[in-house]
Amino acid sequence: MTKNAATGPLSRTGGDTGGDTEGVTEGDTRAERLAAGGAEAAGRRVRPAFRLLVAAWLRRRFWRTVLFLTGGLTVKGKLPKSGCVVVANHSSHADTAVLLATLGAARAPRVAAAADYWFRNRVRRLVCSVLAAAFPVRRHGGGYFDLQDIAGPMLRAGHAVVVFPEGTRGGGEGGDVGEFRRGAVELAVSNGVPVVPVALSGTARLLPKGGRLRPHAVRVRIGRPLTTPDADTARSAVLELLAECRPRDSRVRRRIARLALSWRGLGLVAVWSFTEALSWPLLPELALAVLCVAAPRAGLRLTVSAAVASVAGGLVALALYSGTSVELPQPLTTSRMHTTAQKEVRLEGARAVRHQPASGIPYKVYAAEAGRAGVPAGAWALRSTAARGQRIVGVGLVLTLTGVLSQRWRRFFSQYLIFVGVAFTALFALVISAWR
Repeated sequence: MTKNAATGPLSRTGGDTGGDTEGVTEGDTRAERLAAGGAEAAGRRVRPAFRLLVAAWLRRRFWRTVLFLTGGLTVKGKLPKSGCVVVANHSSHADTAVLLATLGAARAPRVAAAADYWFRNRVRRLVCSVLAAAFPVRRHGGGYFDLQDIAGPMLRAGHAVVVFPEGTRGGGEGGDVGEFRRGAVELAVSNGVPVVPVALSGTARLLPKGGRLRPHAVRVRIGRPLTTPDADTARSAVLELLAECRPRDSRVRRRIARLALSWRGLGLVAVWSFTEALSWPLLPELALAVLCVAAPRAGLRLTVSAAVASVAGGLVALALYSGTSVELPQPLTTSRMHTTAQKEVRLEGARAVRHQPASGIPYKVYAAEAGRAGVPAGAWALRSTAARGQRIVGVGLVLTLTGVLSQRWRRFFSQYLIFVGVAFTALFALVISAWR
């Protein structure tokens, strides 16, 4: 949210102190100064105004909910109990949202943002101010004075002011943090507040530069306030914290995720689902339980592929068993399953398949009995899509959401595979036992 905010080696010439503020209004500055007025009485802890604390709490809850739904957030460390300047690495527009969700609401964080980008029209200015708690800073001359005029009173009133010293997004997931400009440190020193280094990991994958939002876990490390701050010291502190918050992952999960994201993974799910409707004994949901959790980004297309292929396999089974003597092997089924499906198909025709998702009788059994009973292909396709297809889509979406919400525990993926194997085996045993 802070594209190229001017924070760097800034000229302090008289020409920058004139009336040109580009997005910084006199009312804004006066309001911040009034908020700070009287808060610095000796011996009293300074705190932001109550309404600003409430707004910060609401933003924190909102962004934490969003981040929970997009992969999760883990935080270590906390801010000091006073105004401070927060310096962090910057690789994504998601960095601002993460910091607002992370930094304590008691410090009512405010974020420096580029005036010519985020405040150039009324709609963008409103969104940026309300959701990102941002204030405008010029990038081309006068930026340091914007920081002092607007952020100075905020710091003295007990706010945490976030500045990205790199000035622009970069670095990505490789940890290549750019040079830190000195404006943020000078702001802190001149106002007598500490500089707090913060490292953000995972935001470049959550919302890549020039890309779309995609599920990914985010980690944040808040460091100790720097005793003798300068730009190089602050950068080194952020790099140390960044090394600590690299997420741990499972090598097995990474390999399966590569498969799930490839055309081979899509083909595997389609073939699995198609053959399960004919003879293969293992449900398509088993494949989805592995692939969708390993790579939730691929969950939707894998789920749709499984549903379409399963219904297509059912149509082929219907054709094979219709008026022919074909008998495909159907392991892990019982004679009682076939008898029950046969009765239901004779009574209800294609509508009988609606019992399949809850009955535990495999889809291939219903398809075979529907073929023998001469059920029309059109009616069978329609009813199968509503029953079998709907169940696969529902299960696939739940598994995809599970993959999104469990990203912080990816290092336990091997244990998850063992759990899935045991659970499916137990489920099969219970179903077969119930239908003997």
